[in-house]
Amino acid sequence: MEQLLAQFVGGAVGGIGGGKAVKGGDMGNIGNLIAGAVGGVGGGQLLGGLMGSGSAAAGGFDIASLATNLVGGGVAGMVVQVVAGMVIKRMRG
Repeated sequence: MEQLLAQFVGGAVGGIGGGKAVKGGDMGNIGNLIAGAVGGVGGGQLLGGLMGSGSAAAGGFDIASLATNLVGGGVAGMVVQVVAGMVIKRMRG
């Protein structure tokens, strides 16, 4: 559960940052947040499946795994938000 939450938060932050950093990809605060969060969770799950996500041993708290999920979700959220924003801007004309 902590992995999904970290990916969600990281993706939301990455989406907001991506929308502000790339002029042609901004969809407004709510649009950036939603696209980033969805991208963060989706991308984090995809990367975790490909790379083998580590889980906390014996029910403990693993800060490295949490940080990896947070950063991975942030990057994936930013990429999805920027691409989605550019596609939507292109479709609107």
